[in-house]
Amino acid sequence: MHAEHPTDLEHLAGLTRRRFIGAGALAGAALFLGGVPFVRTALAEGLKPGSTLLGFGSIAASTADDISLPPGYVAKILISWGQPLSDQGPAFRHDGGNTAEEQALQFGDNNDGMSFFSFADDADRGLMAINNEYVNYRYLLAHGGDLPLSTEEVRKAQAAEGVTVIEVRHREGQWRFVPDSPYNRRIHANTPMAVSGPAAGHAELRTAADPTGRRVLGTFQNCANGQTPWGTYLTCEENFTDVFGSSDPALVLSSAQKRYSVSHAGADNDWHKFDARFDLATNPNELNRHGWIVEIDPFDPQSTPIKRTALGRFKHENAALTTSRDGRVVLYMGDDERGEFIYKFISRDRLDRDNLKANRALLDHGTLYVARFDDGDGNPDTPRGRGQWLALVHGENGLTAANGFADQAAVLIQARAAASQLGATRMDRPEWITVSPQDGQVYCTLTNNSRRGDNGQPEGGPNPRANNLYGQILRWREAGDDAAADTFGWDLFIIAGNPVVHAGTANAGSPSINAENMFNSPDGVCFDAGGRLWVQTDGKYSNSGDYAGMGNNQMLCADPVTGEIRRFMVGPVGCEVTGVAFAPDQRAMFVGIQHPGEAGGSTFPDRQAGGRPRSSVVVISREDGGVIGA
Repeated sequence: MHAEHPTDLEHLAGLTRRRFIGAGALAGAALFLGGVPFVRTALAEGLKPGSTLLGFGSIAASTADDISLPPGYVAKILISWGQPLSDQGPAFRHDGGNTAEEQALQFGDNNDGMSFFSFADDADRGLMAINNEYVNYRYLLAHGGDLPLSTEEVRKAQAAEGVTVIEVRHREGQWRFVPDSPYNRRIHANTPMAVSGPAAGHAELRTAADPTGRRVLGTFQNCANGQTPWGTYLTCEENFTDVFGSSDPALVLSSAQKRYSVSHAGADNDWHKFDARFDLATNPNELNRHGWIVEIDPFDPQSTPIKRTALGRFKHENAALTTSRDGRVVLYMGDDERGEFIYKFISRDRLDRDNLKANRALLDHGTLYVARFDDGDGNPDTPRGRGQWLALVHGENGLTAANGFADQAAVLIQARAAASQLGATRMDRPEWITVSPQDGQVYCTLTNNSRRGDNGQPEGGPNPRANNLYGQILRWREAGDDAAADTFGWDLFIIAGNPVVHAGTANAGSPSINAENMFNSPDGVCFDAGGRLWVQTDGKYSNSGDYAGMGNNQMLCADPVTGEIRRFMVGPVGCEVTGVAFAPDQRAMFVGIQHPGEAGGSTFPDRQAGGRPRSSVVVISREDGGVIGA
């Protein structure tokens, strides 16, 4: 790392060492590392430095209980936790007095990933599918305690998680929620669902309530998302084990249960004390019925969500979809826990763009892969290297009955153990993944890892720091620019850090990180249509010690070619900035504000004295009506 902030020329030199991106016309002659091509960067080709892609100045860090944006931008609330989904629905009560039945008719809590679906015949109408990840009991419940104390309170928590589908319309110059739409819908922890793919009907998915192993109640702990070309929503079940526990403190947890971080206590949720479905002592197989990706048709309110088991079972963060050169669907996925893995799924069949309904079973047939990264070239500032995709196929590479994998369903149900069997690379908490619309390169946020030794994961390669307080953004390019390739080249696009507190050390971050744009714990990440990379954070907001000068959680925007990164938005006190979607014309951005005031100190967004803070979706637009970020 540089001991001091680099000059412009030193900064550009650092970028030139690291960058191997090359979009379309910027691509020059290719370099090669072990047969995997790296494209010359725009800077290496002699283009002028500085981003013309980013049309706003970086804003200051903030600790205010409000949303900060660049001049000329405004944010308005689209919908908040507890808002009724119909004109006749129950109003939100700031005293926590809404019932479980009422919560099931309201927008869910702690919104996270989201997608925008356009109506083909009306550019001013759209549907939004929005995840509701978990609950803050101190605000959810009337008594203000940290745990539910009754069956009714557990039911209310279950009704507040899952997914909300809403209609939005562009009226009088802005996007607004439509409270009387027939498309408005809640999907929660007790919504009936189907199970499809190789694990459907498997013995490890059968329970007394569902001896077929094909019908499941509910989705919950829904983190981020994906969107298919055939118009469906993919919601990802992440920390599903948090709501399971055991009524028997002497219950011996299996190695498979331990691998998914199950605990007797239930991670401060206590659902198992009031709902036997979540009691491992009486219903151990219920655990295996969660941790999947669920496909939802937002345009059919009567449709049954489907858990797609071919995509593997783990703590899914999001699902980034693209296509291979021969037209098959490719899905990139991260497993968000320290020392877990990065996966991709390649469909067996090709995408049929002429008959979109014909694609409804594409995610049931294909091959799941896990990534192995090499140690890179040893450059401490700008490491890069190669990687390989390893197929998780029963009967291959030690995935046999002798090693505990009786069949393909068992491989998918215990995907983590299968990935370990193959020697995949343990990562620093893989969060969101996104694919560049310009050149197909893939970006993944690795949010942090300050407990590397807990699982024997060494530092090195794409996980370069022993005490990774700040996180990094990994990038790879598939061999031959084909998403179905089995090898790739990687680099670290950004290493986050604090160059003010940790100047001259590994925790200062990349050369492009400075006092004006520093951040920690990158989480949400996506591209807009223009090729701008948007990064959201879910990190420490103490604004002191290692995090001094970073302020509240934020959203930044990066130019993938020059590497420049600017702070675009800062959220209110105690929040995570998470979830992002764009209107089709790119003139409105939908952003999630999750758990404002999780430790107190916020009245966002209602500003009501004594009121409870509410997770919300905001709509950001430009006062001049222009494209966001341009």
